Amino acid sequence: MSETQPSTEERILQAVKMTLAAVIKDTATPHGMRHPLSDATIEDLRQCLALISARERELAQAAGRLVGGQPRYADEPGRAEQVIRLHRKPADDDG
Repeated sequence: MSETQPSTEERILQAVKMTLAAVIKDTATPHGMRHPLSDATIEDLRQCLALISARERELAQAAGRLVGGQPRYADEPGRAEQVIRLHRKPADDDG
């Protein structure tokens, strides 16, 4: 398998992101009720998640991994590998 193992930093980012997401889910309130977290704390959570995502993208790009999008199967051709010809190339005629 050509997939590389995540670095320690990537594992830390994933753990922190999952923990923040769990806190957000656990404190979610029904529509119309006041959230137990302050507006400033909610904004801080958003900023933290945005920073984590940005760093994850940087690390993935540096490692040469596909960034964003949906997961792919190992044998699935990438977009760059798909060639669609709409017209035939003209034949070279010498005579």
